[in-house]
Amino acid sequence: MQDEVRQIQYDFRDRYSTQATLKSPPHITLIPPFEISSDRLEPLQIELEKFAKTRSPFTINLSGFAAFPPRVIYLNVLSNPILPNLYVDIAATLANNLDIHDPYTFRPFVPHMTVAFRDLTPENFELAWAEFSDRQISFEFESINLTLLKHEAQKWNVLSTFPWQSSI
Repeated sequence: MQDEVRQIQYDFRDRYSTQATLKSPPHITLIPPFEISSDRLEPLQIELEKFAKTRSPFTINLSGFAAFPPRVIYLNVLSNPILPNLYVDIAATLANNLDIHDPYTFRPFVPHMTVAFRDLTPENFELAWAEFSDRQISFEFESINLTLLKHEAQKWNVLSTFPWQSSI
């Protein structure tokens, strides 16, 4: 499924001059990016590993495209009670145990998989959205782990993966 999503991102790059999403692996963000000192990385990883052990794998369904106008187009994550609960629980765990807070708590949590953003011009957004707003696409996959991404050298790399409890 990640290969198929990456191909969609390449299509957006080639046709709409947007490549910012290619700077990270396809993913669904639980906690938006935050800064942390290098001496706090290990405690963060320990906390995420403990958290992941309290959860089980679950199914995610992506269906169609949606948008946050005027720059973001994404694959829509179908309603799934696990994801909002996961967000609330991990946000509370990080806040309570590491004093790490979601800087966007004022926004609703909208699980999604971005295919174009930031460098998508408003004009290209309109062109792309006219094409993709009604396009049918569907993916189903099993979420088997929690992933920590780290920003290095202008891109996001996988720093660690933490298997959900019964995926081991």
